[in-house]
Amino acid sequence: MPTPDTSPANGPQDPPWAEPAISANLSPTGPIGRTSSASTTGRKLSAVPLADIVFEEEFVKGLKKIFEEMISFNRVLGLQIHDLGPAKVRARIEMKPELVGHFSYNRIHGGVISAGLDAMGGLAVMAAIGARHMDEAPMQRLRRFANLGTIDLRIDYLRPGIGAYFDLHAEVLRLGSRVASTRMEFFGPDGTLLSTGSGAYIVS
Repeated sequence: MPTPDTSPANGPQDPPWAEPAISANLSPTGPIGRTSSASTTGRKLSAVPLADIVFEEEFVKGLKKIFEEMISFNRVLGLQIHDLGPAKVRARIEMKPELVGHFSYNRIHGGVISAGLDAMGGLAVMAAIGARHMDEAPMQRLRRFANLGTIDLRIDYLRPGIGAYFDLHAEVLRLGSRVASTRMEFFGPDGTLLSTGSGAYIVS
């Protein structure tokens, strides 16, 4: 995901008047929630169970178009969304000669893994934002993603990436008013975990 031009010296921080963050570890109903009436500023967090959130077809098609078609580098990678839900997103990369990093073993390039997991983290945040604002029209929610960008990314390469295709999973661990934290996974065709990632994304 593109990186913003500027950020505070010690990283983005939620101001005291900001919308409460939603955390997978703190919310009894899951990592995504919505806000209604008020806390210290007159607003109060009201969590919505993920099982009750169903995205509209217009929202799903719009998000897939942004991710698969409008982000040119994702087209180069060949990322295709297979599952788009409020709690977790899944996609696949088909192996092709342009993605080879080690010609002797036909192994996928580490940069493809890194870029793919970064993109998946961004997609998970997009879905989480969409789930948080279900009271808005689909196109209005899609416009919220204009300011999304990566501010931190860590990738751990566990095993060589060899196979005809690879599955990528991502979920949001915490969605704040300014920053979201994610966890990503990269699997081989047999379901073996090949790489893991964690990222932080600015959302406003």
